[in-house]
Amino acid sequence: MKMYMYYLRRCYVVLIMLLAVNSPSFGQDAPAEADYFPIVDIPSPEGYLLEVGGLTVLPDGDLGIATRRGDIIIVENPASGDPHFKKFATGLHEVLGLAYKDGALYCVQRGELTRLEDSDMDGRADVIETVYAWPLSGHYHEYSYGPLIAPDGSFFVSGNVAFGDQQWWRGESRVPWRGWMMNITTDGKMQPWATGMRSPAGLGLVDGELFYAENQGDWIGSGGIWHVEKGDFMGHPAGLRWTDKKNAPLSLTAEELYELVDPEFNKDEDGNYIKPENEPDEEEYRTLFELQDELPALKTPAVWLPHGILGISNSDIQQIPEGHFGPFEGQILVGDQGQSKIMRVILEKVNGTYQGAALDFRSGFQSGVLRMDWADDGSLFIGETNRGWGSAGTADEGLQRLVWNRQLPFEMKTIRVRPDGFEIRFTKPVDRASAEDLASYAVSSFIYKYHPVYGSPMIDPGQGEVRGVKVTEDGMGVRIIVDNLRKNYIHHIELDGIRSKKDGNPLLHSSAYYTLKEIPQGERLSMEEVSTMNSIQKEDVEAGKAGGDEQLQSGESPSYEEIKPLLSQYTCTSCHQQNKRMVGPPFAEIAKRGYSNEEMVELIYNPDLSNWPDYATAMPPMTIVPEEEALRIADWINALND
Repeated sequence: MKMYMYYLRRCYVVLIMLLAVNSPSFGQDAPAEADYFPIVDIPSPEGYLLEVGGLTVLPDGDLGIATRRGDIIIVENPASGDPHFKKFATGLHEVLGLAYKDGALYCVQRGELTRLEDSDMDGRADVIETVYAWPLSGHYHEYSYGPLIAPDGSFFVSGNVAFGDQQWWRGESRVPWRGWMMNITTDGKMQPWATGMRSPAGLGLVDGELFYAENQGDWIGSGGIWHVEKGDFMGHPAGLRWTDKKNAPLSLTAEELYELVDPEFNKDEDGNYIKPENEPDEEEYRTLFELQDELPALKTPAVWLPHGILGISNSDIQQIPEGHFGPFEGQILVGDQGQSKIMRVILEKVNGTYQGAALDFRSGFQSGVLRMDWADDGSLFIGETNRGWGSAGTADEGLQRLVWNRQLPFEMKTIRVRPDGFEIRFTKPVDRASAEDLASYAVSSFIYKYHPVYGSPMIDPGQGEVRGVKVTEDGMGVRIIVDNLRKNYIHHIELDGIRSKKDGNPLLHSSAYYTLKEIPQGERLSMEEVSTMNSIQKEDVEAGKAGGDEQLQSGESPSYEEIKPLLSQYTCTSCHQQNKRMVGPPFAEIAKRGYSNEEMVELIYNPDLSNWPDYATAMPPMTIVPEEEALRIADWINALND
């Protein structure tokens, strides 16, 4: 009965919000991403598998494409309904980047930066020359990315680490300069720039400064984007092997790092290395942020992209140019190969440090999003591939365009940290009744471990009580007072109750993750100038929890409507759906395995990829989910098998 009353009150609150704004969309589906940013297919030649590794738009509007199979292709009229493909070069070695400069194309093969030119103007490259080459060990994971053209005309190139032999889980830099960013001039001079990278698949310039996107793995708790300056160390120790070289821009050694964080080179009684595993009840651990004072070269992420929520294999970085994509110009788009989608990042600089918020932008691409570049008409070319890596989009390849149709979505436009909370601006005016209700907001925080284990669970969760809200006079923004702002934590900001003034629609994306590295000084709001009205009182929340406990004790399984908020809160639906295969298996397929509720909770906390060998990506340990709520989720999943 308590559970029923809780949900009845919640529905009543939502109904009042809708009626208060006289919403014409009542009873209709809320708008979707495709209503504002449709995806347009670009047909490729029949029989040709276009696994895109690099994209660049040429001065005449044609599109240059590099493929993983070693081809360079020029597409004429790429944004038309009748594009024409012609091969410019072939026989190259897994090209994962392409750029145009001074009449020539530059690509990064596995072991070199290459210049290609059509000197006789017959449409094919007749000059193919090495600008600079670096060593290879031959390991499959030694991918190379770039080039990115720097403001001074030189090139940035990044390289993956390899993996160990007996320690197959541990990233290694077997040859120089694996795990490094390199700066290369057009005349072939190379300067090692920064290290600590594991799988730096995406490079980008943001207001002329270098950023890169990293992927979760050993020593890297989750994906994110890092601001890169010469001499930086990003966290992965493999590349520190080469800091004794004369031209290395930093002197930090792996041994100095290992004095602070145990690398866990442990062996069993037979002398075999033991794979490091996450310890859910581990009392002592370090985070990247905690080591900054002890390791001056260490650079922490500007923005974390929580693994499994905002991607699982982050890729290209593109700043939105002026006049493109409406209210989001100047912000950053980050692709994701595994979840076949694009995220939006809102950067700001606080006390000289880059930080900011990340949220979803557009999903539903046919394959893994690896490369992006801007078309002359303002749309965004998307180059895709998934061979060997797996992706939510099931096609092996793809070339598509993302188009803004000039319709304005209701979104969080910007998120800025304030001394006492956050200031959020919207793309449309908000309904004041919903915006002044504290029940419309939720803020929580967490962080990741820094350790040699593959990835990290979300740890040290904390709640940030929203104590007051002030709506701007124009209705385009709110400022919220948040208790328990935690420096060097990721803050999950949820605005599920906010509605637009005109049509009563919810935000297109109501969830954002703000990486809070610095808290600014400045004016704080007084409680006299904010709304403290809360349509859902504490006793209602407690009643809901009690009702859930009673439901478990009675043996009655929760319904989908009851469990849906938990699936959303803990991001389960980012990788799983009830009956559709995505990054992870469908809930219905999991139900068929016959796990008890308790066994399923243990697998939520300590996933085992060997249970699902046909899925390429391991689920992150979700120890942030309270046990009683994990049991409710497990109970709902198992009920699908009835």
